[in-house]
Amino acid sequence: MLAFAPLLSAHLAPLPAFVFPTGVLPSAGAAYLHYISVMLCFGALVLERRLIRANPSKEVATTLVITDIVYGIAALTLLLSGILRVLHYGQGADFYTENPVFWWKVGLYLAVGGLSLYPTITYILWALPLRKGELPEVSEALAGRLRWILNIELVGFALIPLLATLMARGVGLAA
Repeated sequence: MLAFAPLLSAHLAPLPAFVFPTGVLPSAGAAYLHYISVMLCFGALVLERRLIRANPSKEVATTLVITDIVYGIAALTLLLSGILRVLHYGQGADFYTENPVFWWKVGLYLAVGGLSLYPTITYILWALPLRKGELPEVSEALAGRLRWILNIELVGFALIPLLATLMARGVGLAA
C-alpha cells in the first residue's frame, strides 16, 4: 500500500482553502436554522400525531409533553430565523413584504401556531398529574380532537415549504 502513496500523491491536487465571502456564514446559518426548524416542527407534529391516544401510559404522556416543548422551541426558532432572513439575509424586505404569497405563508404559520395552542395547553395540564406520578385522564373524545388538530397542523406545515418555494421563484410578484 505504501508503494502506491507517491503515485497517488502525484495525481491528487492539494485541496483548496475554503474562502467565504463576507456575510455568507451568518446568512447560511440563518437559512440552516430556518430549514432545521421546519423539519423539527414537522417531525414533532408527526410524533405527537403517532403517539396521541386515550389514556396514554406515563411514558407516552411524558413523551408528548417533551415533544410539544421541542415543537414550541423549533417554532420559535423558525419565526426568529425567518425574521432574520427577511430583514438581513434574504432577498431584501421588499421582495417578501410586497409578495402576497409571503403573507399567505405567514398567515398559514400563524394559523398552525394558533391551532397548536389547544394541544399545548392540554399537554401542560397533563404535566401537573405527571409530576405527582399520576396519569392524565384522556378520553377518546379528547384524543380524537387532538388527532384532528394535529392532522390539520401537519397539512399546514406541509404547505408552508411549498409556498416558500413558490415565493422564492417570484410567484406573486408583479411582472
